[in-house]
Amino acid sequence: MASFISDHHYSDPEILVRKNNRSVTTLTLNRPRKLNALSVSMLSRLSELFLRYEHDPHVKLVILKANGKAFSPGGDVASVAHHLYNGNLRAAFKSFATAYTLMYLVATKTTPQVSFLNGMTMGTGAGVSIHGSFRVATEKTVFAMPEAAIGGFPDVGSSYFLSRLPGFFGEYLGLTGARLDGPEMLALGLATHFFPSSKLASVEEALVRTLGALPNTSSSDDHAFISAILDAYSEQPALKVNSAYHRMDVIDKCFSQSTVEEILSSLEKEFATLTNISDHHEWLSSSIQSMKNASPLSLKIALRLIREGRRLQGVGECIVREYRIICHVLRGEISKDFMEGCRAILLDKDKNPKWKPSRLELVTDQMVGHYFSRLHDDEELKLPQRSKLSATAISKL
Repeated sequence: MASFISDHHYSDPEILVRKNNRSVTTLTLNRPRKLNALSVSMLSRLSELFLRYEHDPHVKLVILKANGKAFSPGGDVASVAHHLYNGNLRAAFKSFATAYTLMYLVATKTTPQVSFLNGMTMGTGAGVSIHGSFRVATEKTVFAMPEAAIGGFPDVGSSYFLSRLPGFFGEYLGLTGARLDGPEMLALGLATHFFPSSKLASVEEALVRTLGALPNTSSSDDHAFISAILDAYSEQPALKVNSAYHRMDVIDKCFSQSTVEEILSSLEKEFATLTNISDHHEWLSSSIQSMKNASPLSLKIALRLIREGRRLQGVGECIVREYRIICHVLRGEISKDFMEGCRAILLDKDKNPKWKPSRLELVTDQMVGHYFSRLHDDEELKLPQRSKLSATAISKL
Protein backbone atom coordinates (compact mmCIF):
# COMPACT_ATOMS: atom_id res chain seq x y z
CA MET A 1 0.00 0.00 0.00
CA ALA A 2 1.43 3.39 -1.05
CA SER A 3 1.84 5.97 1.67
CA PHE A 4 2.75 9.65 1.84
CA ILE A 5 5.85 10.83 3.69
CA SER A 6 5.10 13.43 6.32
CA ASP A 7 7.86 15.91 7.11
CA HIS A 8 7.09 17.93 10.22
CA HIS A 9 9.49 20.70 9.22
CA TYR A 10 8.06 21.05 5.72
CA SER A 11 4.35 21.25 4.94
CA ASP A 12 4.36 22.93 1.52
CA PRO A 13 2.04 20.93 -0.77
CA GLU A 14 3.67 22.13 -3.98
CA ILE A 15 5.70 18.89 -4.08
CA LEU A 16 3.77 15.72 -3.27
CA VAL A 17 5.95 12.86 -2.07
CA ARG A 18 4.60 9.36 -2.48
CA LYS A 19 6.65 6.47 -1.14
CA ASN A 20 5.33 3.57 -3.21
CA ASN A 21 7.61 1.08 -1.46
CA ARG A 22 11.20 1.08 -0.21
CA SER A 23 12.50 1.08 -3.78
CA VAL A 24 10.44 3.63 -5.71
CA THR A 25 9.37 7.15 -4.74
CA THR A 26 7.14 9.39 -6.86
CA LEU A 27 7.50 13.18 -6.70
CA THR A 28 4.62 15.19 -8.15
CA LEU A 29 4.80 18.87 -9.03
CA ASN A 30 1.58 20.16 -7.54
CA ARG A 31 1.02 23.74 -8.57
CA PRO A 32 -1.51 23.19 -11.39
CA ARG A 33 -3.08 26.65 -11.27
CA LYS A 34 0.34 28.07 -12.18
CA LEU A 35 0.96 25.22 -14.67
CA ASN A 36 3.54 23.91 -12.18
CA ALA A 37 5.90 26.86 -12.60
CA LEU A 38 8.76 26.02 -10.26
CA SER A 39 9.02 28.34 -7.27
CA VAL A 40 12.22 28.68 -5.25
CA SER A 41 10.66 26.62 -2.47
CA MET A 42 9.88 23.82 -4.95
CA LEU A 43 13.42 23.88 -6.32
CA SER A 44 14.88 23.74 -2.81
CA ARG A 45 12.59 20.90 -1.84
CA LEU A 46 13.53 18.86 -4.91
CA SER A 47 17.22 19.34 -4.13
CA GLU A 48 16.66 18.18 -0.55
CA LEU A 49 14.73 15.10 -1.65
CA PHE A 50 17.15 14.10 -4.41
CA LEU A 51 20.07 14.26 -2.00
CA ARG A 52 18.14 12.25 0.60
CA TYR A 53 17.35 9.46 -1.85
CA GLU A 54 20.89 9.40 -3.18
CA HIS A 55 22.09 8.50 0.32
CA ASP A 56 19.37 5.89 0.81
CA PRO A 57 20.61 2.55 -0.58
CA HIS A 58 17.06 1.20 -0.72
CA VAL A 59 15.78 3.81 -3.20
CA LYS A 60 16.27 2.45 -6.72
CA LEU A 61 14.19 4.98 -8.65
CA VAL A 62 12.62 8.43 -8.40
CA ILE A 63 9.66 9.17 -10.66
CA LEU A 64 9.04 12.84 -11.41
CA LYS A 65 5.66 13.88 -12.79
CA ALA A 66 3.12 16.69 -12.45
CA ASN A 67 -0.53 17.35 -11.70
CA GLY A 68 -2.63 19.23 -14.23
CA LYS A 69 -2.23 19.83 -17.94
CA ALA A 70 1.44 20.92 -17.89
CA PHE A 71 4.64 19.31 -16.64
CA SER A 72 6.24 22.72 -16.02
CA PRO A 73 6.64 25.82 -18.21
CA GLY A 74 9.77 26.79 -16.28
CA GLY A 75 10.76 28.73 -13.22
CA ASP A 76 8.61 31.35 -11.55
CA VAL A 77 10.08 34.20 -13.61
CA ALA A 78 7.37 36.65 -12.55
CA SER A 79 8.56 36.29 -8.95
CA VAL A 80 12.14 37.07 -10.02
CA ALA A 81 10.90 40.10 -11.94
CA HIS A 82 9.14 41.38 -8.82
CA HIS A 83 12.40 41.00 -6.86
CA LEU A 84 14.18 43.11 -9.47
CA TYR A 85 11.51 45.81 -9.53
CA ASN A 86 11.69 45.98 -5.74
CA GLY A 87 15.48 46.30 -5.87
CA ASN A 88 16.06 42.93 -4.18
CA LEU A 89 18.89 41.72 -6.36
CA ARG A 90 20.14 39.24 -3.75
CA ALA A 91 16.81 37.34 -3.81
CA ALA A 92 16.92 37.20 -7.60
CA PHE A 93 20.47 35.78 -7.50
CA LYS A 94 19.37 33.19 -4.94
CA SER A 95 16.50 32.03 -7.16
CA PHE A 96 18.85 31.22 -10.01
CA ALA A 97 21.56 29.75 -7.79
CA THR A 98 18.98 27.38 -6.31
CA ALA A 99 17.72 26.37 -9.76
CA TYR A 100 21.17 25.87 -11.28
CA THR A 101 22.42 23.83 -8.33
CA LEU A 102 19.38 21.57 -8.67
CA MET A 103 20.14 21.03 -12.37
CA TYR A 104 23.64 19.93 -11.44
CA LEU A 105 22.29 17.49 -8.84
CA VAL A 106 19.87 16.03 -11.39
CA ALA A 107 22.66 15.61 -13.94
CA THR A 108 25.08 13.94 -11.53
CA LYS A 109 23.01 12.00 -9.00
CA THR A 110 23.36 8.23 -8.86
CA THR A 111 19.68 7.40 -8.27
CA PRO A 112 17.89 6.89 -11.62
CA GLN A 113 15.12 9.34 -12.46
CA VAL A 114 12.17 8.79 -14.80
CA SER A 115 10.37 12.01 -15.77
CA PHE A 116 6.91 11.94 -17.33
CA LEU A 117 6.88 15.00 -19.59
CA ASN A 118 3.15 15.05 -20.13
CA GLY A 119 2.35 18.59 -21.26
CA MET A 120 4.29 21.85 -21.47
CA THR A 121 7.99 21.30 -20.64
CA MET A 122 10.05 24.48 -20.94
CA GLY A 123 12.94 26.33 -19.31
CA THR A 124 13.55 25.13 -15.78
CA GLY A 125 10.92 22.42 -16.29
CA ALA A 126 13.08 21.06 -19.09
CA GLY A 127 16.25 21.36 -17.01
CA VAL A 128 14.92 19.42 -14.01
CA SER A 129 13.98 16.53 -16.29
CA ILE A 130 16.23 16.41 -19.35
CA HIS A 131 19.39 16.17 -17.25
CA GLY A 132 17.92 13.02 -15.67
CA SER A 133 18.31 9.39 -16.70
CA PHE A 134 15.00 8.75 -18.50
CA ARG A 135 12.66 11.26 -20.15
CA VAL A 136 9.27 10.03 -21.31
CA ALA A 137 7.41 12.14 -23.87
CA THR A 138 3.74 11.76 -24.81
CA GLU A 139 1.36 13.11 -27.45
CA LYS A 140 0.75 16.07 -25.09
CA THR A 141 4.40 17.09 -24.68
CA VAL A 142 5.46 20.57 -25.82
CA PHE A 143 9.15 21.43 -25.37
CA ALA A 144 10.83 24.81 -25.88
CA MET A 145 13.59 27.06 -24.59
CA PRO A 146 12.00 30.48 -25.31
CA GLU A 147 14.09 32.69 -23.01
CA ALA A 148 15.41 35.06 -25.72
CA ALA A 149 11.83 36.28 -26.23
CA ILE A 150 11.86 37.84 -22.75
CA GLY A 151 15.43 39.13 -22.81
CA GLY A 152 16.97 36.06 -21.20
CA PHE A 153 18.93 33.19 -22.72
CA PRO A 154 18.65 29.37 -22.75
CA ASP A 155 19.98 28.36 -19.32
CA VAL A 156 19.50 25.69 -16.58
CA GLY A 157 22.29 23.69 -18.22
CA SER A 158 20.74 23.85 -21.69
CA SER A 159 24.02 25.04 -23.18
CA TYR A 160 25.10 21.46 -22.42
CA PHE A 161 22.17 19.54 -23.93
CA LEU A 162 21.31 21.94 -26.78
CA SER A 163 24.90 21.92 -27.96
CA ARG A 164 24.82 18.12 -28.18
CA LEU A 165 21.80 17.83 -30.45
CA PRO A 166 22.31 16.69 -34.06
CA GLY A 167 23.91 19.23 -36.36
CA PHE A 168 22.98 22.80 -35.48
CA PHE A 169 19.53 22.01 -34.17
CA GLY A 170 20.50 23.39 -30.76
CA GLU A 171 21.21 26.80 -32.25
CA TYR A 172 17.86 26.66 -34.03
CA LEU A 173 15.97 25.92 -30.80
CA GLY A 174 17.91 28.43 -28.70
CA LEU A 175 17.62 31.33 -31.14
CA THR A 176 14.02 30.86 -32.30
CA GLY A 177 12.42 29.38 -29.16
CA ALA A 178 10.72 26.88 -31.50
CA ARG A 179 8.42 24.29 -29.97
CA LEU A 180 8.86 20.54 -30.33
CA ASP A 181 6.31 17.80 -29.80
CA GLY A 182 6.90 14.39 -28.22
CA PRO A 183 7.92 12.52 -31.40
CA GLU A 184 10.42 15.27 -32.25
CA MET A 185 11.92 15.13 -28.76
CA LEU A 186 12.37 11.38 -29.16
CA ALA A 187 13.97 11.72 -32.61
CA LEU A 188 16.45 14.29 -31.28
CA GLY A 189 17.32 12.36 -28.10
CA LEU A 190 15.81 14.94 -25.74
CA ALA A 191 13.34 12.20 -24.76
CA THR A 192 14.47 8.63 -24.24
CA HIS A 193 11.00 7.06 -24.67
CA PHE A 194 7.56 7.86 -26.04
CA PHE A 195 4.19 6.42 -25.24
CA PRO A 196 0.58 7.66 -25.10
CA SER A 197 -0.39 9.52 -21.96
CA SER A 198 -3.07 6.89 -21.35
CA LYS A 199 -0.27 4.44 -20.52
CA LEU A 200 1.46 6.56 -17.88
CA ALA A 201 -0.34 5.02 -14.93
CA SER A 202 0.37 1.48 -16.18
CA VAL A 203 4.06 2.26 -16.70
CA GLU A 204 4.37 3.76 -13.23
CA GLU A 205 2.68 0.70 -11.75
CA ALA A 206 5.03 -1.64 -13.65
CA LEU A 207 8.09 0.27 -12.44
CA VAL A 208 6.89 0.20 -8.83
CA ARG A 209 5.93 -3.47 -8.92
CA THR A 210 9.10 -4.72 -10.65
CA LEU A 211 11.65 -2.69 -8.74
CA GLY A 212 9.88 -3.30 -5.45
CA ALA A 213 10.24 -7.06 -5.95
CA LEU A 214 13.95 -6.96 -6.78
CA PRO A 215 16.58 -8.02 -4.25
CA ASN A 216 19.52 -5.73 -3.55
CA THR A 217 21.02 -4.87 -6.91
CA SER A 218 23.70 -2.56 -8.25
CA SER A 219 22.79 0.82 -9.72
CA SER A 220 23.73 -0.44 -13.19
CA ASP A 221 21.33 -3.37 -12.78
CA ASP A 222 18.58 -1.00 -11.61
CA HIS A 223 19.19 1.15 -14.67
CA ALA A 224 18.90 -1.90 -16.94
CA PHE A 225 15.63 -3.04 -15.34
CA ILE A 226 14.12 0.44 -15.64
CA SER A 227 15.20 0.71 -19.26
CA ALA A 228 13.71 -2.69 -20.08
CA ILE A 229 10.34 -1.77 -18.56
CA LEU A 230 10.18 1.53 -20.43
CA ASP A 231 11.27 -0.18 -23.66
CA ALA A 232 8.42 -2.65 -23.32
CA TYR A 233 5.85 0.16 -23.32
CA SER A 234 7.60 2.57 -25.67
CA GLU A 235 6.40 3.34 -29.18
CA GLN A 236 8.12 4.80 -32.24
CA PRO A 237 5.76 7.59 -33.30
CA ALA A 238 5.77 9.05 -36.79
CA LEU A 239 7.00 12.59 -37.20
CA LYS A 240 4.56 15.11 -38.64
CA VAL A 241 5.11 15.99 -42.29
CA ASN A 242 5.90 19.60 -41.39
CA SER A 243 8.30 18.73 -38.54
CA ALA A 244 11.43 20.87 -38.30
CA TYR A 245 13.33 17.57 -38.00
CA HIS A 246 12.71 17.08 -41.73
CA ARG A 247 14.40 20.43 -42.38
CA MET A 248 17.74 19.47 -40.88
CA ASP A 249 19.58 20.36 -44.10
CA VAL A 250 18.26 23.95 -44.06
CA ILE A 251 18.82 24.24 -40.31
CA ASP A 252 22.43 23.11 -40.66
CA LYS A 253 22.99 25.42 -43.63
CA CYS A 254 21.56 28.51 -41.92
CA PHE A 255 22.33 28.01 -38.23
CA SER A 256 25.95 26.96 -38.83
CA GLN A 257 26.76 30.54 -39.84
CA SER A 258 29.25 32.38 -37.63
CA THR A 259 27.07 35.24 -36.39
CA VAL A 260 23.43 35.89 -35.62
CA GLU A 261 23.33 38.42 -38.45
CA GLU A 262 24.59 35.80 -40.91
CA ILE A 263 22.11 33.21 -39.61
CA LEU A 264 19.21 35.62 -40.07
CA SER A 265 20.44 36.66 -43.52
CA SER A 266 20.78 33.01 -44.56
CA LEU A 267 17.19 32.30 -43.45
CA GLU A 268 15.93 35.32 -45.37
CA LYS A 269 17.76 34.18 -48.52
CA GLU A 270 16.13 30.76 -48.19
CA PHE A 271 12.76 32.45 -47.83
CA ALA A 272 13.37 34.62 -50.91
CA THR A 273 13.96 31.55 -53.10
CA LEU A 274 10.53 30.07 -52.37
CA THR A 275 8.10 30.25 -55.26
CA ASN A 276 4.88 29.18 -53.54
CA ILE A 277 3.23 29.32 -50.13
CA SER A 278 3.75 26.04 -48.28
CA ASP A 279 4.55 24.56 -44.87
CA HIS A 280 8.21 25.33 -45.58
CA HIS A 281 7.26 28.94 -46.31
CA GLU A 282 5.41 29.19 -42.98
CA TRP A 283 8.26 27.54 -41.03
CA LEU A 284 10.90 29.90 -42.44
CA SER A 285 8.70 32.93 -41.85
CA SER A 286 8.06 31.89 -38.24
CA SER A 287 11.77 31.29 -37.58
CA ILE A 288 12.73 34.68 -39.01
CA GLN A 289 10.00 36.55 -37.15
CA SER A 290 10.81 34.86 -33.84
CA MET A 291 14.42 36.00 -34.09
CA LYS A 292 13.43 39.52 -35.09
CA ASN A 293 11.09 39.76 -32.10
CA ALA A 294 13.70 38.52 -29.61
CA SER A 295 16.23 40.64 -27.75
CA PRO A 296 19.23 41.18 -30.08
CA LEU A 297 21.61 40.96 -27.13
CA SER A 298 19.98 37.73 -25.92
CA LEU A 299 20.40 36.15 -29.35
CA LYS A 300 24.12 36.91 -29.42
CA ILE A 301 24.63 35.62 -25.88
CA ALA A 302 22.69 32.43 -26.71
CA LEU A 303 24.69 31.70 -29.86
CA ARG A 304 28.04 32.10 -28.13
CA LEU A 305 26.88 30.06 -25.13
CA ILE A 306 25.70 27.10 -27.23
CA ARG A 307 28.83 27.18 -29.40
CA GLU A 308 31.13 27.21 -26.37
CA GLY A 309 29.06 24.50 -24.69
CA ARG A 310 29.69 22.26 -27.67
CA ARG A 311 33.42 22.84 -27.81
CA LEU A 312 34.62 23.04 -24.26
CA GLN A 313 32.45 22.16 -21.32
CA GLY A 314 30.88 19.45 -19.24
CA VAL A 315 27.53 20.09 -17.60
CA GLY A 316 29.04 21.64 -14.46
CA GLU A 317 31.12 24.12 -16.41
CA CYS A 318 28.10 25.01 -18.54
CA ILE A 319 25.99 25.70 -15.46
CA VAL A 320 28.69 27.82 -13.78
CA ARG A 321 29.07 29.88 -16.94
CA GLU A 322 25.32 30.34 -17.26
CA TYR A 323 25.19 31.57 -13.68
CA ARG A 324 27.82 34.21 -14.44
CA ILE A 325 25.76 35.40 -17.38
CA ILE A 326 22.46 35.54 -15.50
CA CYS A 327 24.08 37.57 -12.70
CA HIS A 328 25.29 40.12 -15.26
CA VAL A 329 21.83 40.07 -16.89
CA LEU A 330 20.08 40.70 -13.58
CA ARG A 331 22.37 43.60 -12.74
CA GLY A 332 21.41 45.31 -16.00
CA GLU A 333 24.86 46.84 -16.39
CA ILE A 334 24.81 47.03 -20.19
CA SER A 335 21.19 46.33 -20.96
CA LYS A 336 17.97 45.97 -18.99
CA ASP A 337 16.36 43.72 -21.60
CA PHE A 338 15.45 41.04 -19.08
CA MET A 339 13.43 43.46 -16.96
CA GLU A 340 11.86 44.92 -20.09
CA GLY A 341 10.97 41.48 -21.42
CA CYS A 342 9.41 40.46 -18.11
CA ARG A 343 7.42 43.69 -18.12
CA ALA A 344 6.13 43.28 -21.66
CA ILE A 345 5.45 39.53 -21.64
CA LEU A 346 4.68 38.63 -18.02
CA LEU A 347 3.61 41.75 -16.10
CA ASP A 348 1.98 44.42 -18.32
CA LYS A 349 1.49 41.79 -21.06
CA ASP A 350 1.49 44.32 -23.90
CA LYS A 351 3.86 41.97 -25.78
CA ASN A 352 5.78 44.94 -27.14
CA PRO A 353 9.21 45.01 -25.48
CA LYS A 354 11.54 47.89 -26.31
CA TRP A 355 14.96 46.26 -26.55
CA LYS A 356 18.16 48.25 -25.95
CA PRO A 357 20.31 47.80 -27.97
CA SER A 358 17.46 47.65 -30.48
CA ARG A 359 19.29 46.07 -33.45
CA LEU A 360 21.78 43.26 -33.88
CA GLU A 361 24.42 45.53 -35.42
CA LEU A 362 24.43 47.65 -32.25
CA VAL A 363 25.43 44.66 -30.07
CA THR A 364 29.23 44.49 -30.08
CA ASP A 365 31.48 41.55 -29.25
CA GLN A 366 32.73 43.54 -26.26
CA MET A 367 29.19 43.80 -24.90
CA VAL A 368 28.63 40.08 -25.26
CA GLY A 369 32.04 39.32 -23.75
CA HIS A 370 31.12 41.26 -20.62
CA TYR A 371 28.34 38.76 -19.84
CA PHE A 372 30.83 35.90 -19.95
CA SER A 373 33.30 37.56 -17.57
CA ARG A 374 33.97 36.01 -14.17
CA LEU A 375 32.22 37.27 -11.09
CA HIS A 376 34.03 38.13 -7.87
CA ASP A 377 35.24 34.93 -6.20
CA ASP A 378 32.65 35.16 -3.45
CA GLU A 379 29.87 35.51 -6.06
CA GLU A 380 30.79 32.57 -8.27
CA LEU A 381 28.41 29.61 -8.15
CA LYS A 382 29.85 26.89 -5.93
CA LEU A 383 28.49 23.55 -7.07
CA PRO A 384 28.37 20.73 -4.51
CA GLN A 385 31.16 18.17 -4.48
CA ARG A 386 30.03 14.88 -5.98
CA SER A 387 31.39 11.40 -5.29
CA LYS A 388 30.52 7.86 -6.38
CA LEU A 389 29.16 9.15 -9.67
CA SER A 390 27.48 6.85 -12.16
CA ALA A 391 29.04 6.27 -15.57
CA THR A 392 26.32 8.45 -17.11
CA ALA A 393 27.10 11.30 -14.74
CA ILE A 394 30.85 10.98 -15.31
CA SER A 395 30.32 11.27 -19.07
CA LYS A 396 28.58 14.61 -18.48
CA LEU A 397 31.60 15.92 -16.62
